[in-house]
Amino acid sequence: FDGASRGNPGEAGAGALLRRKRDDRIVEELLEYLGNERTVNEAEYAALCLGLRKAVELGITKIEVRGDSKLIVNQVEGSFKLKSANLKSMHAEACELKEKFTEFKISHVKREFNKHADHLANMAVD
Repeated sequence: FDGASRGNPGEAGAGALLRRKRDDRIVEELLEYLGNERTVNEAEYAALCLGLRKAVELGITKIEVRGDSKLIVNQVEGSFKLKSANLKSMHAEACELKEKFTEFKISHVKREFNKHADHLANMAVD
């Protein structure tokens, strides 16, 4: 998953993709335009939730999530406190969605390993 915000806050988009673990095949590519005056962290949470909602819809029960935002990954893991009031509802949604999986793992990846999701997020803004 990845979020993009041009201006921070500014025009924003969310991108996520679902891959099948056994062969790395892309199952879904998702993007969503988020409008104006959104921060990059709001866009990151929107992207995470976009992917998780689709996974639930597809009946996926075990998921490994990867994103390049250390803040979002650590907040969802519970190792970072949530300080921004504007992220509380999005964090709550992500945690609620997380509980729908029998196995849930989230990890941080370097930006260069998240280019596909970044491309989708930027396409959503364009």
